[in-house]
Parts: sequence; structure tokens; C-alpha cells
Amino acid sequence: MNMEKEKGHIIKKAAKVARRILEPAGYKVLPESATIDFYLHKYSSYEQYRDTQILHNKRKLKKVWADKDTLRKIGEKIRELYPDRKIRGLCHGTRNGFEQNFFVDEFGFDMVGTDISDTATQFPNSVQWDFHDRNEDWVGQFDFVYTNSHDQGWNPQQAFTTWLEQIKDDGVLFIEHTKVHGPEHASEMDPFGVRPVAFPYVMCEWFGRKISMEFFKTSKQERNIEAHIFIISKNK
Repeated sequence: MNMEKEKGHIIKKAAKVARRILEPAGYKVLPESATIDFYLHKYSSYEQYRDTQILHNKRKLKKVWADKDTLRKIGEKIRELYPDRKIRGLCHGTRNGFEQNFFVDEFGFDMVGTDISDTATQFPNSVQWDFHDRNEDWVGQFDFVYTNSHDQGWNPQQAFTTWLEQIKDDGVLFIEHTKVHGPEHASEMDPFGVRPVAFPYVMCEWFGRKISMEFFKTSKQERNIEAHIFIISKNK
């Protein structure tokens, strides 16, 4: 066992003993990440970030976080917003293309999906792209942008800036956010973590009066978890 693993093993044993002693008295033993609202993992370089994301993309290529019920509610909201429009949307961090292809099949939207991994080109309506980066052809071109992968941003403020540029003046940005997008679950794989209740405050700090926000809650039945769907628009 190397030193880091041994240290981790000792910490886990100590926490287990502490829980046994303190929890009967009404106290809880929590990791430091459970006491903060925001966390951002630091990489040694952009290359480390990129390679880490591609590694985990390929490891989880057949897995899907999004669910049909949540996407259906988002699609219905989009239809309400733009009842007489041929809708064009962009989904970021879609791995195997599930999200954009659901919107195509269920609602007939014109969709593009992105992923940083070269595996993106294996799936319909997907392109390889780092969602932080500006694509001149996408600026102001979409009625909506959707993602549940914002926790994979090494520079989330830059990512949100890029996504807001991509929607039309009356477009909307949909962010699917759960407790799994919080600091406790942030890591080298998912570097950005913020609690759902703190997310609006972070956005306000970054963008101030440039944006407006609303949200609705839904339940991801397959995972038995609540999701906040934040709807963000640009102020004119």
C-alpha cells in the first residue's frame, strides 16, 4: 500500500470511530466539502484537464445521466416559449448523443451536440468540441442551449459566457442541476461543484444584471434524486 492509500485508509477508520462516538449525541462527522457551497478543482495544465475528460468519457461512453422525463419537460417548456418557430438547439457534454437525439426524435428540433472527446463523431448530430471555446458559427444561432455537464468545466465562468453567446437575443439556457453537481461530488473528473441553492448566487456574481433566471424542480425517477432546471436568459 502506498503512502497516499495508507493515509486515506487511516482517515476513513478515524472518521468511522468518530461517527460512532458523536452521532448518538446528535453530532455529524462530515468531509470538508460538505461545509462549502462552491468548489473548483485545479489542474496542472489544460492538457491534464482535456486528457482527464476524454479518459472518463471513454470509460463511461454507454452511460447516460439525462432521463427522458426531465428532457421531455424541458422540450415542452421550449415549445411554450417558441410555439411558431422551427427550433434550433445545442447540447453540451452529451457523450453518446442521448440528449440531442431525444430532442430530435421527440420534438423534431434541429439539434447539435458536443463533447470534448473524439468519440463524439461516432454519434448522430454530435461534433467534437470543448464547450468552453467560442465557435464563431454558433454565436447567436440557437433558440436554446442545454447541459447537465457544467460540472465538467475547468473554467465554468468562461463556459457559461460562451453558452450565453450562443443563444439568440430571446433564447434561453437550460441547466440541469442536482446535488450530485455539488462540492461533495467535485473531483478531477468533475472539477466544478456548487450547491443548487448557491448556484443563482454564483451566476449573479459572474453576470450580474446581464441575465435573468427562473427555475422549476423535477424528479429524476430512475435515480431517485431531485433536479433543479435553471432557465437563464440574457437581459437586453
